[in-house]
Amino acid sequence: MKFLKIALGSDHRGFFLKNFIKNKLEGEGIYFFDFGINEEEICDYPDFAIRVAESVSKGEFDYGILICMTGIGMSISANKVKGIRAAICNSPQDAYYARAHNDANVLCIGSKGFQKEPQKAIEIIKIFIKTPFEGGRHLRRIEKIRIYEDKNFSK
Repeated sequence: MKFLKIALGSDHRGFFLKNFIKNKLEGEGIYFFDFGINEEEICDYPDFAIRVAESVSKGEFDYGILICMTGIGMSISANKVKGIRAAICNSPQDAYYARAHNDANVLCIGSKGFQKEPQKAIEIIKIFIKTPFEGGRHLRRIEKIRIYEDKNFSK
């Protein structure tokens, strides 16, 4: 596997799972940059989702990983950034299809579902970062997302 750069971010509800993830994957040749939060103080998830998503969109990082209680708020926020395809993945199968069919570049995880078994989040992350985009018919669909992304629907 090539040297990967991962942008990490969480709110206060994802803080402990994010630190667990950092500790487990640090020795696997994966560079992480932690965009915060760096303590368990209550914060607003969009602040961290946007920072991570923008860094991935600019090409500074290969993937982003965002963690909040459900993954939903992080996903909604990250998907507002052009070029981002953020997916909530709660299982290895979700992670596989998010990458293989949707070319997702930001993984959103809900910490609530991994409180008792945080190791399962590591399995999801490994599948997400190792699964290549299949292209083919899926590329056509991704291109449609890019076309709509360029349109201004607010006018």
